[in-house]
Amino acid sequence: MPAPKELDPTTSIAALYGKKVRKLRIRAGWTQRELGQKVFVSHSRIAKIELGTESLPRQLSDALDEVLGADGDLSDLWEHIGYTPPFMTWAHQFFEYEAQATKMHKFSQMFPGLTQTEEYMRALFGAWAYRDPSDLEEKVSIRLGRQALLDAPTPPWLWIILDQAVLYRVVGSHGVVGRQLAHLLTLGERPCIHLQILPYESAEPLTMGGSMTILKLPDGSEVMYVEGIRSGAIVREPEDVARYTAAYDRMQADALSPASSAEFIRKAMEEHFSCAPPDPT
Repeated sequence: MPAPKELDPTTSIAALYGKKVRKLRIRAGWTQRELGQKVFVSHSRIAKIELGTESLPRQLSDALDEVLGADGDLSDLWEHIGYTPPFMTWAHQFFEYEAQATKMHKFSQMFPGLTQTEEYMRALFGAWAYRDPSDLEEKVSIRLGRQALLDAPTPPWLWIILDQAVLYRVVGSHGVVGRQLAHLLTLGERPCIHLQILPYESAEPLTMGGSMTILKLPDGSEVMYVEGIRSGAIVREPEDVARYTAAYDRMQADALSPASSAEFIRKAMEEHFSCAPPDPT
């Protein structure tokens, strides 16, 4: 194996940051893969950070600082590196609310980010790679990090209504979608996740053309996030939130039951993607 490339920490703050990460990782006796697993990113991402070629968000820098025992040094250096977020401002506002939520009600015309497999994410984000391929790893890392919410000791209650068309839309390949559907079935078995499919004939006009998430916060208040193809907005006005909540209630009443929805997904896997669904537990 070739020796790791030596960095000159005087060339940039990013190079100094990377050299310090490598030094602390080696001192801890971890490989790049092992460190990546501890902060929920790929080993290739860690390699780029150590080479000083990768931009990283504050959350990841703080996580590295903590697991490596840097005593705030990495977090302090991050302030001088600069960071261009791969998601728009409205999305970051949503992520902050999502991290606090005790209950989430989602309607989506694609698999919600919290339910996506990594290969599905890569296929989805890869469709935009011709625009800016450099932020693919960043987007995947952020989305995987968000999914840690579902593995918390007290996860939020997650109620998902999926448009029927989502089950048949090929992203990446038939195999990618087949495995995504299998993952969705597995998630649906968790006691904190309630999954329903909305049939074609039960469309709700207010939500056509996008997705929405209603979040209940610890203080009992609710906010909503509505998202289109390349736009999104946080809705806080109680009257507007109530209007969309009523639309969600109508969809919930019209959607298939969780048991029927699971069977519907299994049928889609077998008939459209030629893969066997997982055995129910």
